[in-house]
Amino acid sequence: MPDFQTWASQVRQLAGALAELEPVAAAVGVPTPREHDWHELLRLKLLAQLDLEALLVVGIVGGTNIGKSMLFNHLAGEVASAVSPLAAGTKHPVCLVPPGMDRPDLLERLFDGFELRAWQSADDPLGESDADLLFWRVGRNVPPRLLLLDAPDVDSDATVNWHRARAIRQAADVLVAVLTQQKYNDAVVKQFFREAAQADKPIIVLFNQVDLEPDRPYWPQWLATFCSQTGAAPELVYAIPLDRQAAGELRLPFYFIGRDGRQPPGSPSSLREELARLHFDAIKIRTFRGALERVLDARHGAPAYLDEIRRAASEFSAAGAALSASEMARVAWPSLPTGIVVDEIRDWWDSTRSDWARSIHGFYRSLGRPIRAAISSLRSQPDPLAAFHREEQAAILTAVEKMLDELDRLSQVGNETLKPRLLELLRGNARESLLARIRAAHATIPAVDDDYRRFLRHELDTWRGENPGAVRLLRSLDQAAAVARPAITVVLAFTGWGLASDLVGHAAGHLVAETAITGGVTATGEVAVSAAGEGVGQTAARLFRRLQDRYAQQRAQWLARWLEAELLGGLLSDLRQGAEAPRSAAFQRAEHWLAELAQTSRV
Repeated sequence: MPDFQTWASQVRQLAGALAELEPVAAAVGVPTPREHDWHELLRLKLLAQLDLEALLVVGIVGGTNIGKSMLFNHLAGEVASAVSPLAAGTKHPVCLVPPGMDRPDLLERLFDGFELRAWQSADDPLGESDADLLFWRVGRNVPPRLLLLDAPDVDSDATVNWHRARAIRQAADVLVAVLTQQKYNDAVVKQFFREAAQADKPIIVLFNQVDLEPDRPYWPQWLATFCSQTGAAPELVYAIPLDRQAAGELRLPFYFIGRDGRQPPGSPSSLREELARLHFDAIKIRTFRGALERVLDARHGAPAYLDEIRRAASEFSAAGAALSASEMARVAWPSLPTGIVVDEIRDWWDSTRSDWARSIHGFYRSLGRPIRAAISSLRSQPDPLAAFHREEQAAILTAVEKMLDELDRLSQVGNETLKPRLLELLRGNARESLLARIRAAHATIPAVDDDYRRFLRHELDTWRGENPGAVRLLRSLDQAAAVARPAITVVLAFTGWGLASDLVGHAAGHLVAETAITGGVTATGEVAVSAAGEGVGQTAARLFRRLQDRYAQQRAQWLARWLEAELLGGLLSDLRQGAEAPRSAAFQRAEHWLAELAQTSRV
């Protein structure tokens, strides 16, 4: 393995990034990967053993009632685990360590997740306990650097037992698979060893409780079936005869029958000595590689976990886009009545006049207001502001109804993280209540607020700076109107119009003058001057459209803020945060270290 220390550092970096990623994943409904096989290999195998000396952890594993604990005692050379005639007798693993390795701290690293207990008697592993216990002691016959483990049954009816067996499988370097005529083809047993083979875990097969001569033709068939359906390629294969007396006296013979099971049994072998002769360093590197391959597996490893987070984040992104208050507020907003805009423009223009002109125009404007109101009354014209409010409220209600319909749709098809929150928003009379609240809220907002006035004045100031020719013309007309208005009043008085006609004339003069000032801006005037090659009407009409667009934008922003505060609350924030999960620092780091490890492992 190239540069082991660099590789080990990359493994630690990946593990740290994945730990940081867990709360990010949980926020989008992706559960912790700690129950996944690849994560257990990362945590219980790679991280636990990267910094340790080359110890070899050998786990004796298999199904129920196959003499597993008895064979463990044979390998140990002593009775360390009680043999029970009951199914699933061994409920907690037993670990024997070689003399001189009395180190609980080391065992805690090797068997993370288990609660260590000092071994007191062979009956310890038979006791019931909800805790994941591991009993350990020094085995006087255990070879140096070798740790022997007796594991719970892999096919136990007690779920907790095979969870513990799986954890032992992850921590072990070598698995001694104890099989019988009844168990070699068991579905649960095969699944257990299939996952071990996928992690490139070295496997030694023991066919236990056999009848040497009658069963001899069948060993190759049993082995072929087991290997073909698990992917295992055993390092060693042994046959052990059924002999209860020899089993009780720890003197059962182990017959080596070749890696294919076809070799005739010769003289008994010592599996303990075979284990001691195994190339520890080579096996450790092999099991590390096998474990890392599972971690890096695109379909079942850490990359698949990242893909799951990406998919969940995309659902949050889609839901966020569908529920975006800004998008829902994109409706056909009615235009602000021209008269209101013109009044605001007049106020702005008035602030730029000289005191003399402002006083004259102000006087005649005050005379014109009642006349304009009277004319509107005589013509039975509706109040444009009231009509505008009705149109705007209809647009707002349409937007809110649209959002509620989308919420209802998402509550039926959304993921399990979103559904409960969406249903909570829609329960009871939520729809009617929301519509009533939006009507009341809309009734309280003014047609033109201070923010819009500031924008309008800024736009007008900008327009004035960009169109000096138009402004000079309008200002000259404005000055002329200020001079003409008193003269018109005098002429009308001497020609016998009388008071009423005089007032009408004043109003007419006012309207003509104001049209000259605001007509270009509202695209209703006919005056045109050269301003950068354009007429007043063209430049001012473009400005007017900007003012109307900004008004619609501002009203949409108000609705968006209201919807977010009153309806969606923290949901939109959570959706945005969830959509950003693949761009989070933890996700990026995990992705980086996965790529680095993949590159290193190919070298």
